[in-house]
Parts: sequence; structure tokens; C-alpha cells
Amino acid sequence: MPNAATAMPPGDLILLSGPPGSGKSTVSEAFVATFERPTVLSHTDTFYSWIRKGYIPPYLPESDRQNRVVMSVMAEAACAYAVGGYDTVLEGVFGLWALDWFESACRERGLVLHYLVLRPRLEVLLARATPRGGDELTQVEPVTDMHGMFQDLGELEGHAIDSSDQSVEQTVAEVAAGLKSGRFMLKP
Repeated sequence: MPNAATAMPPGDLILLSGPPGSGKSTVSEAFVATFERPTVLSHTDTFYSWIRKGYIPPYLPESDRQNRVVMSVMAEAACAYAVGGYDTVLEGVFGLWALDWFESACRERGLVLHYLVLRPRLEVLLARATPRGGDELTQVEPVTDMHGMFQDLGELEGHAIDSSDQSVEQTVAEVAAGLKSGRFMLKP
């Protein structure tokens, strides 16, 4: 157990979101490489992959109970890293409905929470998402539906980045500048 002299100040929690194919994984990998502080990068798919029996694809309506459990686990794990002194980037499909878990967990621990959404145009998104392989979601209908859930962010509209015509480096630079300026910070 570290003493007060060796303890790290808490890190920030950064939710990097957007629909499948928006560039979250690529941008988050490049972005965390620029950090100077200790940093954790976590992909939400990992939390879902731990479910060995009874898994339901999280975009299906019948996955609501599962998604609530997984969101709770993600929030607790991410906050534990941040409390331990790690800037923590959690990348995944976090619609506005998911923010309550993270806002509550961060508020209880006095942590700073940032939320940003990569939101390329639909035709760009489909061109990126549909040819992917492996376990990636490539079906046009769910990808289009998830794109739609990020189209109206209301008061958080300024948290969106249109990465359609940006290189990875340009998107990383915009993310870094937005975090530095407080553009993506959620107010307690």
C-alpha cells in the first residue's frame, strides 16, 4: 500500500465513443501513445468477451439487462484505474444513455470525466465498417442504426468530431486540443 508521499494524483477518465467503424480503436491507440502520465486503454469489447454463456449482441433490444451489468462493471473498473493515478481511456459505443453510470461513479470519487464522439458521415462510416473482418460488426443495418444514435447529442453536440476527412493524426490532434481546452469535459 503506497503512502501519501508516493501516491499518484488521480487520473482523468476519457470516454472515446462513436459507432462501429468510426475509428475509435485506431485513434485511441495513437492517442494514448502521446500521454506522458501513466495511462490505461480499455476496449469495451473486452468486457463483453468475458461473458461465456448467455451473451447477447449489445445492439439488440433484448440485451438491455446485460448492457446495464457490463456498463456498471466498466465504470467501476475505469474509475479504479483513474483513482490509482492512471489517465484512463475507455473506447466503445457509449450513447448518451450510458453516461449516467460514468458520471455517477466519477462524481462519487471526485474524478474528471470527458466524453467525445467520433462521428464521420454515414457513407464514410459504412465504407470503413463493412469490409472489416473477424468479430467486428460489419452489417449495414446495425451500423447505420448506431450512426443514427450519435446524430443528435443535444447539449453535448460540441463533443462530436467529424473525422470523415481527417487523417488519424489530425483526429488525434483535435482530440488532444479538445481535452486540453476542456471541450469534452462533462460538468458535475
